[in-house]
Amino acid sequence: MTPQHLTPVPQQHRLALIEQARKLVLEIRAPQAQPLLAPWVERSWRRCLDLGFEPRQHIAFDAVSPGAMHHAIEASQPLLRAAAPVIQSLTRAMAHTRYFAILTDARGMVINVHGPVDRNDPLAANIARVGVDLSERAVGTTAIGATLAELQPVWLHRGEHFYDDTSVYSCAGAPIWGHDGRCVGMLDLTGVNVIEQPALKHLVTQSARSIENALTLGQPHRLLLCLNWPGRLHGDDSDGLVCVDADGLVTALNRPAADMLGVAPGTAPGHCSELFAAPMESLFDAARAQRGPVEVPLWSGLRLSVLAQLNPGGERASVHGPAHGAPLKDVETALIRKAVDDARGNVKEAARALGISRATVYRKLGARRR
Repeated sequence: MTPQHLTPVPQQHRLALIEQARKLVLEIRAPQAQPLLAPWVERSWRRCLDLGFEPRQHIAFDAVSPGAMHHAIEASQPLLRAAAPVIQSLTRAMAHTRYFAILTDARGMVINVHGPVDRNDPLAANIARVGVDLSERAVGTTAIGATLAELQPVWLHRGEHFYDDTSVYSCAGAPIWGHDGRCVGMLDLTGVNVIEQPALKHLVTQSARSIENALTLGQPHRLLLCLNWPGRLHGDDSDGLVCVDADGLVTALNRPAADMLGVAPGTAPGHCSELFAAPMESLFDAARAQRGPVEVPLWSGLRLSVLAQLNPGGERASVHGPAHGAPLKDVETALIRKAVDDARGNVKEAARALGISRATVYRKLGARRR
């Protein structure tokens, strides 16, 4: 049965449903609370009860030790670099909502905060601090703890948090997956005593994907393969990304690419010839010739539209190299500029040759439509 609160309901009715669920699960300890709660919320509450937590207990938002914080920050440098431009962009979308962004590592420790945090309000200042442990084991059910426990995007409002002390928050969260298929952290959008904004679940999910793509592109590679299904346009964060070194070994791929290619998360993808039923040299040739998208068969019998691009930085580019996924940006910009030049300034023709939309050409080049 679909949880009632997944359909639009008036705010007061929504809060009443949450309160009813709290009585059933947290006071009466009823065996189940459906359809009042999303299943993942109820699972998180019950995990907290199993840990011996009580909703009325007061909690402290404790920071980890300085040594642990230093180690976590150092280990999270690739994630911090990949996330920085994305977080700056998404906060524009929340500019007038009083929500702010929190980035954590895979254990739930805060490694970055960005946005309109009211430092005079302890409810905001307590959680918006680098080094604070916001895992489920530390502060009960939150978007951060639930996201990392369930490994899925979530939306959490007021009393859906486990503790009474945290019922002032509303937050959306999404996991961030590394190039090796492991969760490396999560992105959280939080507001204090704000109106409910379920649309932020979509925003945080898209933003997490952008960060994942930047992490993928930060890995050393000589060839970048942008994947999509035939008939779909290339050029946005839904593309599969496969990074290949000069010998044809796959150095990284994002989750959409893993899904399209049938690669299990966390599995070493191996050589590109094991994924594509086409010679490796043909992929490099397509990139050198700047042919635009070409259809490439898979060993499964499926076909993918593949846009092959050489990386000017070659395999020297790495997670310690230029920040913010610059290698891909440079490659894309050079490819698009050449296509426009070859089309003698005809953007429509250049977009058709590249297999992307005119809007994408304008956006990538920062040009004004004429």
